[in-house]
Amino acid sequence: MADFDQGTDTPTTVSVPDKPGLEGLEDKYSQLWRSSGTYAFDENTERGSVYSIDTPPPTASGSLHVGHMFSYTQTDVIARYQRMKGKNVFYPLGWDDNGLPTERRVQNYYGVRCDPSKPYVEGYRPPEKPAKNQRDWDVVSRQNFIELCEELAVEDEKVFENLFMTLGLSVDWNRTYRTIDDHSRKVSQLAFLKDLEAGNAYMAEAPTMWDVTFRTAVAQAELEDKERDGAYHRVSFHRHDGGKVWIETTRPELLPSCVALVAHPDDERYQELFGTTVTSPLFGVEVPVKAHELAQPDKGSGIAMICTFGDTTDVTWWRELQLDTRALIGRDGRFARETPEWITADDARERYQRMAGATVFSAQKAVVEMLRETEEIDGEPKKITHPVKFYEKGDKPLEIVTSRQWYIRNGGRDADRRQDLVNRGREIAWHPEFMRSRYENWVEGLNGDWLISRQRFFGVPFPLWYAVDDAGEPDYEKPLLPSEDLLPVDPAAQAPAGYDESQRDQPGGFTADPDVLDTWATSSLTPQIATGWAVDPSLHEKTFPMDLRPQGHDIIRTWLFSSVVRAETLASTIPWTNAALSGWILDPDRKKMSKSKGNVVVPDEVLSKHGADAVRYWAASARLGADTAYDEGQMKIGRRLAIKLLNASKFVLMQGVDESSIIGHGATAATVTNGLDRALLAQLGDLVTAATESFEKYEHARALQLTESFFWRFTDDYVELVKDRAYGARGESEQASVHADLATTLDALLRLFAPFLPFATDEVWSWWRHGSVHRAEWPTTQGWAEVAASGDAEVLDVVGRALSGLRKSKSEAKVKQRTEVASATVAAPSESIPRLHAGLEDLKAAGNARQIDVTESEDDISVTNVELVPGD
Repeated sequence: MADFDQGTDTPTTVSVPDKPGLEGLEDKYSQLWRSSGTYAFDENTERGSVYSIDTPPPTASGSLHVGHMFSYTQTDVIARYQRMKGKNVFYPLGWDDNGLPTERRVQNYYGVRCDPSKPYVEGYRPPEKPAKNQRDWDVVSRQNFIELCEELAVEDEKVFENLFMTLGLSVDWNRTYRTIDDHSRKVSQLAFLKDLEAGNAYMAEAPTMWDVTFRTAVAQAELEDKERDGAYHRVSFHRHDGGKVWIETTRPELLPSCVALVAHPDDERYQELFGTTVTSPLFGVEVPVKAHELAQPDKGSGIAMICTFGDTTDVTWWRELQLDTRALIGRDGRFARETPEWITADDARERYQRMAGATVFSAQKAVVEMLRETEEIDGEPKKITHPVKFYEKGDKPLEIVTSRQWYIRNGGRDADRRQDLVNRGREIAWHPEFMRSRYENWVEGLNGDWLISRQRFFGVPFPLWYAVDDAGEPDYEKPLLPSEDLLPVDPAAQAPAGYDESQRDQPGGFTADPDVLDTWATSSLTPQIATGWAVDPSLHEKTFPMDLRPQGHDIIRTWLFSSVVRAETLASTIPWTNAALSGWILDPDRKKMSKSKGNVVVPDEVLSKHGADAVRYWAASARLGADTAYDEGQMKIGRRLAIKLLNASKFVLMQGVDESSIIGHGATAATVTNGLDRALLAQLGDLVTAATESFEKYEHARALQLTESFFWRFTDDYVELVKDRAYGARGESEQASVHADLATTLDALLRLFAPFLPFATDEVWSWWRHGSVHRAEWPTTQGWAEVAASGDAEVLDVVGRALSGLRKSKSEAKVKQRTEVASATVAAPSESIPRLHAGLEDLKAAGNARQIDVTESEDDISVTNVELVPGD
């Protein structure tokens, strides 16, 4: 259980500042919480006492924006609630400094490019000012480049850490990790080796989505469609009887890679061609005509050419129809420079040389020009706009190249495994529930296994070598593996057991696997990395499976799904029992905020302007899964709330109350004798119950709304009504009743607001208690449940409305609110009459009224016949 001692000791005196304020609270408490270990996880625990959070590791090389404050605040609110409920909260924080984003930032920041063939330079330092032209950048070795990546990542992480501390995140700063540190690399490499041993990981030479700019393979989950201009070209293939078969294609440059034509089996126009062959234009290659149900009779001419490879449908046809492979586009995005062997005619080979070595764009222009020359194109290309596949971080269309890559089985090619992963998703509680359908739709729509290898420099290297035979060919079928105790390894810098460096890349020696693991392949293991899997069995047993994965809904298909895959293959379980999905932050035009759109807001400016509690209020006001507009108006409301909490607390504590005034801490339920006081406790009891239920349902926004609504009734109505009694105007007994109510309510409100407004609540706590409110227990009605149950909650609302009526009358008369009332009449329905009488004396005191008559009415409560005492 959590240690609550920090929040229960009482100082000998109450100390309230003359002018409470929010300024400086972030610096004061963020340092105090860290130095005193307020949020430290206690390893001396049992699994049942732990609440374990798989915190998203932010990309430290990325830009800070308000989205970070939004989603991380929502997670922190949950963590703080669970801690106050008695859980030993395991709340680590990682930094995702692994992969392409870090590489790109390092390249641009230092002005360097990586070339693995370059030798390592000891003590290398980049230029003080990077060259403007990339061609003039320093070219450095892989090891030098990695050192620069690690150096800059550490500096970036300090910026994020400062932001998160200012925001008041209650993470355990003693439990941080980096997705590229030794621990993470060991876990990532070991998980891969275990998947390899179990048959869940495999190498295959296959068509792969390829980004020609970054020169790396791309997984299905990293694709996005972008609308691009294109054109349909109507091109003729030749039948043996001299007839023509017209196809329409947006990629005529792929004609030399054509392996077949395909039409729907029910399309009568082409049924006589099935089983025959036709000859391709320009290159004279004979290709079969096939039937397949994926062909669309109403698209173009209804018959399509299959190339290796134009799009993912080509891959499906190629695989299912068992066609030849005639791939020509290389990893550099250019066509092969040598004429392929399947083009045999001299004139055809000469035509290919006109496009050899060209980019896709230039090759298309050349092919269209040649088709016009041979009159094998019909008319002008028909312009269209169509979706094209891009890498989510890229700016050029993807190509499909054939390459040797590593994969993890994810159900994309196995219906049984796919269903197992759908079932795992159903074991997780989704918040909100409808997000589960996004997960299932993604899993059920997979069409291939998870490609996990990347042709980059900064990342977790595959822990593999390959023996090289006497002819200099690597033996990919029998990789050389390190022992577990040697992990992490860098095969590019270390030799495998039984070899030495002199044998690297030599016949009879060895070669290292040149690739690194996809960043998601490591990020998918954050539950294992954070909990010490395979490294700290005791910690892992106490924290895994974790209790919560908070994240954005846009990466369900990547981070969330991949984490489920790894937990299933490594431990046959789910990685966490709850998934909390945050929405996007929208600009005032309801568009998603993003750096590429130029509509992001810098968090430092917002925190400086409004304060952390105000920003947290805005973030916590949004439901999980709801896209939310960036709204500084909401932040201003949050700031006013925090300031009001300080001032209302000051009033309460200036009445002479202390912890002994709280029911159950000195005062007893019998102390509360007044009907209005009992009404407040009745409402407070309802609030505690409802707020707790909301948090248990992961509906933190409703808990905040309920607490805030009660707070304003407390300050605007109750406090104003009881001031006279609080000052002792009606005797000690009535004063004691008010003091017990004020102290008990303040105590509960500080705890209820603590997850949302951590700085203001801990500041008030320090005025009359030792320790931190964040180590105090979540409020309950223990000690005053019976008196709350005996109270009539409606009394406060009824009397409060009557007080509003008196105030309104004075405002309309344009007099001060303290102007004395000689007499007034309050009319109310019959059921409200006893409630008015229960608080009548307080109403008279608050309204400064000599006489108030109560009459029955069928209408709602109204205040009439207000006679004011004339001023001097």
